[in-house]
Amino acid sequence: MANPAGRPPVFLADTASLHRDVVVLSGQEGRHAATVRRLRPGERADLTDGDGMIAECVVAAARPGLLELTVLRRHQEPPPQPRICVVQAIPKGDRGEQAVETMTEVGVDVIVPWTAERCVAVWEPAGRSQRGLGRWRSTAREAAKQSRRARIPEVTTPATTADVLTRAAAAAAAIVLEPGAGTRLGSVPLPGAGEIILIVGPEGGLSPAESAAFAAGGAVAARLGPTVLRASTAGSAAAAVLLSRCGRW
Repeated sequence: MANPAGRPPVFLADTASLHRDVVVLSGQEGRHAATVRRLRPGERADLTDGDGMIAECVVAAARPGLLELTVLRRHQEPPPQPRICVVQAIPKGDRGEQAVETMTEVGVDVIVPWTAERCVAVWEPAGRSQRGLGRWRSTAREAAKQSRRARIPEVTTPATTADVLTRAAAAAAAIVLEPGAGTRLGSVPLPGAGEIILIVGPEGGLSPAESAAFAAGGAVAARLGPTVLRASTAGSAAAAVLLSRCGRW
């Protein structure tokens, strides 16, 4: 696949390395760059710390599993506004990673795994929760690199409904996807700054208690379109609508 708009591949490095004139990329990132991508001297590559800092580089030397890069210039990308946070009910199987991957590629800033009442997948006991969260975070990291993002989306620890209500109350806007809602997502008023919370329920839908709690907390129920999307794709599609409407696309 060709680089979008001619943009070079992106690799992760720590912030201190990005301030050097020459960066040696080794370990997993170096193997990927030198062995998988087969970058050669003279080719361009960007390095990011995943928190907005970008170092634009050119490959000076390549050895097995290692690249030496000369930094041409640096810049800091400011945090985008408004910030898009998707509260994602935890799907079963690998659909959670699929959701995280596409949401990252689209441009979501924060992903909150949510243990909704009707979730089939349960991240308990603690060991399973940590494994699931680790997979989501690893997926976000790799998808951010693939999509040439300077910022890796934050994947929070699993949230309860009470946690989601607290976050929604502090947000600039909170929206709950409901297939039968009378309001279209494309017509919901959006703020120009702050955090927009988008709540995506499980395959079985929200429980009556959850719907009532979100409504009481001020969240707007909105439908995405004429079709019903799976829980693993609804967040990405809805985020794309919001990103387009608020001018980030």
